[in-house]
Amino acid sequence: MRLTRILSFLLGTLLFLAVVGAIAAWLVYEHFSQDLPDYYQLASYDPPVVSRIYAGDGRLLAEYATENRVFMPITAMPKRVINAFLAAEDKTFYTHPGVDLPGVLNAVWINIKNLGDDRRPVGASTITQQVTKNFLLTNEVSYKRKIREMILALRIEKAFSKDRILELYLNQIYLGSGNYGVATAALNYFDKSLDELTIGEAAYLGALPKAPNNYNIVRDHQAALDRRNWVIERMREDGHITTEEAEAAKAEPLELHKRAETEHVVADYFAEEVRREIAQRFGEDGLYKKGLAVRATIDPRLQEIADRVLRQHLVSYDKSQGYRGPLQHVDSVEDWQKTLEGLPPMPWLYSWQPAIVIEAAKATATIGFKDGTTGEIKVADLGWARPRSPEGRLGPTPNATTDVLKVGDIIAVEPLVEDGNVVPGRYALRQVPEISGAMVAMDPHTGRVLAMTGGWSYQQSEFNRATQAKRQPGSSFKPIVYLAALEAGFTPSTMILDAPIVIDQGPGLPLWRPENYAQDFLGAATMRRGLENSRNLMTIRMAQTIGMAKVAEMAARLGAIDNMQQTLAMSLGAGETTVLRLAGAYAEIVNGGKKVEPTLIDRVQDANGWTIYRHDQRPCDGCQMSTYNGEPPPEIPDTRQQVLDPATAYQMVSMLEGVVQRGTGTAVKAVGKPLAGKTGTTNEGRDVWFMGF
Repeated sequence: MRLTRILSFLLGTLLFLAVVGAIAAWLVYEHFSQDLPDYYQLASYDPPVVSRIYAGDGRLLAEYATENRVFMPITAMPKRVINAFLAAEDKTFYTHPGVDLPGVLNAVWINIKNLGDDRRPVGASTITQQVTKNFLLTNEVSYKRKIREMILALRIEKAFSKDRILELYLNQIYLGSGNYGVATAALNYFDKSLDELTIGEAAYLGALPKAPNNYNIVRDHQAALDRRNWVIERMREDGHITTEEAEAAKAEPLELHKRAETEHVVADYFAEEVRREIAQRFGEDGLYKKGLAVRATIDPRLQEIADRVLRQHLVSYDKSQGYRGPLQHVDSVEDWQKTLEGLPPMPWLYSWQPAIVIEAAKATATIGFKDGTTGEIKVADLGWARPRSPEGRLGPTPNATTDVLKVGDIIAVEPLVEDGNVVPGRYALRQVPEISGAMVAMDPHTGRVLAMTGGWSYQQSEFNRATQAKRQPGSSFKPIVYLAALEAGFTPSTMILDAPIVIDQGPGLPLWRPENYAQDFLGAATMRRGLENSRNLMTIRMAQTIGMAKVAEMAARLGAIDNMQQTLAMSLGAGETTVLRLAGAYAEIVNGGKKVEPTLIDRVQDANGWTIYRHDQRPCDGCQMSTYNGEPPPEIPDTRQQVLDPATAYQMVSMLEGVVQRGTGTAVKAVGKPLAGKTGTTNEGRDVWFMGF
């Protein structure tokens, strides 16, 4: 009887405690359920993925990302990789409801025992809880965050499949060294795709989520090896691999195999211009997070030629302006090799090398290099290096190396080449050009920019002189004036007076007396001859006759200059435009007067391969065919606006061909092909142009 009362009391007490516990749990649940983030956003998870820009031949041009990640669907992930993460992080993932209750109780017990110690609390998070923390909560270490995490984990398990949760986890997780997601980590740690990983390599990836920075293969090799082997043992205990496989995996060396450098196109100015356009069209998030595939118009072969030729001719011109002095100067050359080793990188020297003058005599100067070797510069090779005064005056040709070089000078040099062969031990003095330039190569029928270089070196100056520098085009603007005249009824044979002219500029302003470049006069001459020989006075008279309003309208119609000031000086190219815009205007002349929109991008695809932008907007009925039975290809209509009468465009092409055959552009005849174009020079040669086709 007494035993029965005791048992009844104990049972009642337990029941009371259970009820109280349930009420307390319910109150805690209700309290911490307030203002929880919306976990349904995981259904539309769109991870930040690398965007890539590809050249016209398919090679990589540039990559942009905030997080280095390649998304991999769970269906494409090998079981070996999945099992490694389950063994390391959550072996009961496919059976628990989102929270591992035995694990939580064990963690609570460990934390109680550690009270008073300065140890980080144990969390016992499941993979679902880690997804909750990574996507919806913060990394705050508190019981409040832990309870909210558990509540959300239980809800997420009801809303999503286990595979979807695991897919989110394996693609989102940070695995050290800037790698997000397992696919990127496999590439950058082992230079392999996921299905190529060995058991040991998969185990190493599974070892990283706990503390990726503590298991660096190079810096913390033993710790990384121990952790990897622990994961291998867990995989064996959980039945994912056999004992023999586990022993073989532990015997594998743990070595870093950096991802092989992908052959890519070097075109920094072009890539930056594409980056700016993509950011403008799709926003910074679109560029850095959406995994866009951008097909650029660049032709790598032409780009290499454009870069090389522009630099070559900038150097050639700069030599004619004399020598400006060394890169820098040091007072002592006792430890010259160490001095060179301390120099910052100078990628704008390209194939040139920095060297230091360690001896200088009349006939020969001795120079030293960073690797300790030496070479010579002969006075005979310094003929171009005439000293230049601050006012720009050139001194005499050097008679001794000491006229140019001083001991302690740090200079740029390259191996001397004579008759196509490198002369051993001898070097030529070089200097980075003071002026810069730009070049654009465009398909005039489509507007596709095939090559673009915006200066001597992007590393030296990111300013793109092809698209950002607004410069006076000088006489290269004259064809636009002549086009306006042709539309106004002039013909290439119309006679125009080439004689002095004085123009009243208005009250309080001096009279304007423009001149021809050669300061001579032809008298009455044909319009064709006036363009071929770039006669300023004929151009001004013609613009004055037809009115500058028509010239300004033509400049805007061709896209050369918008809202141009309607003064006669503008007819000589005193307005401002860019190389790219003027190239687009010339393209409209040569392609029969059709509107051209210069473009650096052919097509943009999203992360799923859907085309979201296409430069060529022409309709193509019949292009999407399920089968092909030998029908003729569909005809694509040309829907572009006709901005010039084709006959007017033809006449201008003929006149510009005469510029190359008989006029100011005869140097271009050496190319040996049917060419047309126009030169342009502004006052004192501040800007020098050639626009040709």
